[in-house]
Amino acid sequence: MKNRQSSDDEVYEIKKTVLKSPIIFAGFVGAGLVGSISVGYIIDKLKMEEIGYLRSRHLPPSCVFMQGRLRHPFRFYANNDGTICAIICEITLPSGLHDIVNTILDWAEKKGSHEIVILDGVASTSHDDKAFCAAEDDLCRVMEDIDIKMIPQGFITGVVGGILNECLVRKIQGVTLLVKANDKGPDPLAAATLVKAVNRAYDMSIDTTELRKEKKRIDADFKELSNKYTEHKKIDSNMYM
Repeated sequence: MKNRQSSDDEVYEIKKTVLKSPIIFAGFVGAGLVGSISVGYIIDKLKMEEIGYLRSRHLPPSCVFMQGRLRHPFRFYANNDGTICAIICEITLPSGLHDIVNTILDWAEKKGSHEIVILDGVASTSHDDKAFCAAEDDLCRVMEDIDIKMIPQGFITGVVGGILNECLVRKIQGVTLLVKANDKGPDPLAAATLVKAVNRAYDMSIDTTELRKEKKRIDADFKELSNKYTEHKKIDSNMYM
């Protein structure tokens, strides 16, 4: 089934799924790869199934494989109940962000979603086990009550900034949960902090023990992606605080 947004950008649905105004968690390539790692972990622990992928002329011609399994680099998932979706991208996005952002949000609105939560990292030399957020005022106050501090000022660029900016003019709430993360390699400990923040904020109970214990495997699995991010960061980077 195709859900066509334009001649160049579309969410191609590989499985017909009934979605019930789902909350959407999204992870993209950034500091410590914590967005991709944490969202991938959520997908695994909630036993979510792939329901589609993004096709766009703006995506570099590439395919991702991990542990021998070939897959599209920009994928969409849903849980069995259709109440939670996830978007994960495992390549850097150098251009065409406006079209990609609109394609994502057009799809989200069509599925009745009212909230998209982006998990991401802020480049740092050390991780402090704290989570931060950027959102509209009312949601920030709610997050403060569960020990997720608001970032007082700064700016967000790239696909994350594009999605949050577009949410301001649409009927969908955008929020990003952030952690300080190693900018020189995968940071599963920071990703675990993000998952714990998701647990608190969205009444979930995802165990992060495995994520904390498997640093060596994660380092190996994400080594090439981390190198690509480092190369890309020299040209363009996201900044937060």
